[in-house]
Parts: sequence; structure tokens; C-alpha cells
Amino acid sequence: MIYTAGIDVGSAQTKGIIINDRLEIVSRVLIDTGAYVTRAAERCFDEALKQPGLRREDVAYVVGTGYGRYKVTFGDTQITEISCHARGASYIFPGTRTVIDMGGQDAKGIKVGEGGEVKDFVMNDKCAAGTGRFLGNAADVLSLSLDEIGKLSLLAKYPVRLTTVCTVFVESDIMSYLAQGKKVEDILGGVHSAIAARTISLVRRVGIEEEVTFTGGVSRNIGMVRALEDKLGMKLNVSPESHFTGALGASLFALERVSKQSGAKDKDEAQVGAV
Repeated sequence: MIYTAGIDVGSAQTKGIIINDRLEIVSRVLIDTGAYVTRAAERCFDEALKQPGLRREDVAYVVGTGYGRYKVTFGDTQITEISCHARGASYIFPGTRTVIDMGGQDAKGIKVGEGGEVKDFVMNDKCAAGTGRFLGNAADVLSLSLDEIGKLSLLAKYPVRLTTVCTVFVESDIMSYLAQGKKVEDILGGVHSAIAARTISLVRRVGIEEEVTFTGGVSRNIGMVRALEDKLGMKLNVSPESHFTGALGASLFALERVSKQSGAKDKDEAQVGAV
């Protein structure tokens, strides 16, 4: 049995996936990245190995991805998260043509070909609007957890309109609405709607084609899923593996590299035998 791994080091969380040559996921791990990125990558890999009882030498190839991919010092190579999310999304949902990836610090729109290759992409990495950080700030102001705000936003009857989606000023906007007596769920409905509108505007720059697959940590937020669907007027593909899409794509690239190396070795051996 051949095993390969993908380690996706994000700004907030690090994800690890190990697959075998039957394309079965044998291990998945999610940990907080923290301040020590290299240590987070190593701990994630070690935890991933423990689940199926593997040793490091049992894993034939490791691909690092994410913003901290170069900190995966034990990896065999690094591949951008854009390519890995496209590949992972296409594996989970073969009909994927557009990927919306929302992480802790950035948001991306990726146009995907039939084979999971990247045809075009756009990225919001200069501003935290439309990211997990923005949602985290909103949750903090309301003294709520990230796990609570998505469900609460679905209860909104009269969503507020935010004057800005700037992370720096969202606190004053929310405090102002609280002072006006607005309900928490209506404020959260407005927050999710504003982020969805900004994200869709970003993704339209590469063109939105069905099927649309939502990946990244924010995909676990049901309120954001619904807000994006409302703005798009279509259903999104969301999988229980959506948070691990980058790591999954990295592990698939790793398996492909092993297969190519094995094929080249077999070819060389055949040529030597013929001589």
C-alpha cells in the first residue's frame, strides 16, 4: 500500500490528510497553527500518522501547501493552495468549475477546468474583509463564538446594512447598531450578507460557472453558505471535507508524483533489461 500526505498550513489552522493508492482518506487532522508555523506543520503530520498507525517512512511523498507551505520542512515539495483547492474540489465534486475559498486571512475565486486544473484565479489577500478574521472580529464584539454566529444569522428577519466591510471599522458599526437596539441576529444577518456580496463581486472577476464549490474554513459557517447562495441564486457544493480541500488536493498531487516516479523507474528498468 502506498501512502501520501498533504499538509495545508493556514494562517489560523493547519490541516493534514493522508491517503492511500486506492484514493481512500486514511487520516485527517485539524490543529491551530499558532505562532510557531514549522512546529504546527510537524505536529499536524505526527498526529495524522498516529490515526492509522503509520510511521514517517511509510509515507512515500508529502506536499506542503497553504501560506506556510515552505515551513513544511519535511515535505518533498510545495504547491500553491490555489492549485490544491482546485484539485481537491474537483476530486470531491467532479463537476466543479468555480471554487470559492474563504480562509482565515484571504478569499479566492478559482476558475477550474475539467481535470481540476486552474484556468484563472483572483485573490483578496490585502484586506481581511470577506475572511474568517472579519467574522472572528464580529463574533468577538458580540461576545459569541465562531460556531454560533452562522446559525444565529439565519434567524435574521430585518438584516442591517453595514456601512463598511472593513475589519478595522466593523466593531464601531456593530456597536452602533447595538446602541440602536437592533437584534443580534439581524446584525449578524447583515454581516454575512455584506461579506457574501463582496466575495461574489471578487469571484465575478474570473467568471462564475456552475458548479460552484465552497472550500476553506468559512465553509463550515452555515450562515455564510446561505448568504452566498442567496447572492448567487444557486446552490453551492459543500462537503464535510471542505475545510480539508487544500490538504486533500496536496495529497492527490503527492500520489501523482509517486506514480510518475514509479512509472519512470519501471521504464528505466525495462530499458536496462532490453539492453
